[in-house]
This record gives sequence, structure tokens and C-alpha cells, in this order.
Amino acid sequence: MNRPTRRTLEWQIGPVSGQSLSRDQNGQLTLPLQVVHLGKHVANSPLLLTVAEAEQLHASLCYALDGEPMRENAPDCRKPIQYPGGRQRF
Repeated sequence: MNRPTRRTLEWQIGPVSGQSLSRDQNGQLTLPLQVVHLGKHVANSPLLLTVAEAEQLHASLCYALDGEPMRENAPDCRKPIQYPGGRQRF
């Protein structure tokens, strides 16, 4: 079965351009997201995450990205780690 591409989806949820993840005094993380329907902006809505939820999301994304080519400017967590003895892990 073919997976739809972003361009063929009626509804899209993605990051808000120019806004980044923030953290409040209690440690809760807020990721600004926007909802788009048929190419037209519908609404902005924050995704609120506890530290534990953010860690789970991070781990899930790491597993999903396993085996994917890494961009040159990828974050450090995507780069291989060199261990003593030459063993490499990701």
C-alpha cells in the first residue's frame, strides 16, 4: 500500500515557523504546532509535554530514524558515539 505524501494529505499538523520549543518553570515543554487543511492555516495549538513524555517521544523518534541517512548538520544525538576500544553505537 502506498503511503500518502505530505502534499496529498487534506489535514496537516506541523511546527509553527519561527517558533521553537520552550520550557516553563515546572519543566513542562511546549511545542507550538499549526493545523492546516487543504493548504490553508486553520489554527495554532501547543503540544504540551512533561519531561517523561518528551523523553518517550525522543526515544520513539530515535528508533524511527534508525538506519536513515544523517544530515551534515544533524543534532549531536544523531551522531555516532565512539566508545573505548573502537566500538560504535548509535
